[in-house]
Amino acid sequence: MPSDVVVLQQHIHTLYSDHHGWLQGWLRKKLGCTHGAADLAQDTFLRLLTSRVPSHLDEPRAYLTTVARHVLLNHHRRQKLERAWLAELAQVPPAFAPSAEDRAMVLETLVAIDAMLDGLSTKARRAFLLSQLDGMTYAEIAAETGVSVSRVRQYMSQALTRCYAAL
Repeated sequence: MPSDVVVLQQHIHTLYSDHHGWLQGWLRKKLGCTHGAADLAQDTFLRLLTSRVPSHLDEPRAYLTTVARHVLLNHHRRQKLERAWLAELAQVPPAFAPSAEDRAMVLETLVAIDAMLDGLSTKARRAFLLSQLDGMTYAEIAAETGVSVSRVRQYMSQALTRCYAAL
């Protein structure tokens, strides 16, 4: 009897064989870029390999579309972060600009932080960033955001819980 891993791999192989071309075309329409669509189609199937795929799918394309939408959202979020990072770098004098390797590491760190804070309310995210990036005290954050210090503590607890869970 084949193991669960082998069955999962066979199931994903069938999904890939039957629907990869269609998924890549769907992504190409969304992105307007053949190469980006190919990358995101591969990322979608990679995500399937690292997640729990139902053993039977009545609507495999609907399932793939859902997974691909999440991959596409993450792609757009990463691009937005990258543009913001590059805009900040443009303000740095060339003599003080970080190396390409350091730029890549900072971008990866920003993406990881963004993923950790995903799902927090805007206020909780802002409180965390004001604390961690700007070094503001809880009282200063409360004054800046118009909430109580105890509410800032709650926001920080939510954010730190997410950070610890990600570790």
